[in-house]
Amino acid sequence: MELRHLKYFLAVAEELNFTKAAEKLFISQPPLSRQIIELENEIQAKLFIRNNKKVELTEAGKYFEKEIRELFQNLERISVKTKKIAENVSGEFRIAYISSIYSAVISDLIKHLKTEFPYVNFKLFEVSTTKQIDALEQGKIDLGIIRSPVKSPKIKSQLWFQDGFSVVYNKSIIQINSEKEIPDLKDETFVFFNKDYAPHYHEVLLELCAFYGFTPKVVHESNNINSIVQLVKNGLGISIVPSNIAKNNHDPEIGFIELKKVNLFTDVSLITSKEDESEITKLAVEFLLNKK
Repeated sequence: MELRHLKYFLAVAEELNFTKAAEKLFISQPPLSRQIIELENEIQAKLFIRNNKKVELTEAGKYFEKEIRELFQNLERISVKTKKIAENVSGEFRIAYISSIYSAVISDLIKHLKTEFPYVNFKLFEVSTTKQIDALEQGKIDLGIIRSPVKSPKIKSQLWFQDGFSVVYNKSIIQINSEKEIPDLKDETFVFFNKDYAPHYHEVLLELCAFYGFTPKVVHESNNINSIVQLVKNGLGISIVPSNIAKNNHDPEIGFIELKKVNLFTDVSLITSKEDESEITKLAVEFLLNKK
């Protein structure tokens, strides 16, 4: 049984006239009749009642018509979905980000992409910068959002925005009224990112403290910015975090002092494979660049 047999059958079932059905199919009547006979022989069921006056569907023919119409509808749906998936490069798009930049913008990005590419399964992963670079080189993610320079011949990097730094503290434990008081924090306990997890970021934090004249007493470390802020809230120390965190944190117990005097910034970049020219990647990057 071939698709043409089914198409011919539906044409006759719709017209209930072999001559009109043949004209509709742009073939002559004898070949059409032979195709219908072949179909009936194959499924071993009479589909039409034929006489000199009219053509009618048998009960078996009526059932067959209903099922075949549904079959063609499903084929159309499958074809459309397959085309969409092909246009979207794959059925899955994987985005990695570092914990210190997650905000409503990432959620907005997923919503936007889902609207444009409804057949793609979007996945979000919180991954360190170094691991993101490795994952992108190995094709395990499609888009990365990182802090730090990228030195890889396989990766294309675009600056998303530059972020400053802010001291974060628990208001009920310590009072910091202005940036002038930062040097007085030399005896305080600090919570920092783990050096092995984010080496570049760790070095920047040490540089910041050196600018204000002291070496931080780092007692606690974490690999997650939200955990660092929570440790500060729980009274285990103070920390220095990207200013972007201050913009997205509205906890009344937490205070932030932006470090404006020091000329140190961290680059937040969007990274993709140099070989990736897909529409979905272009749209994702374009959306984020417009949301700086």
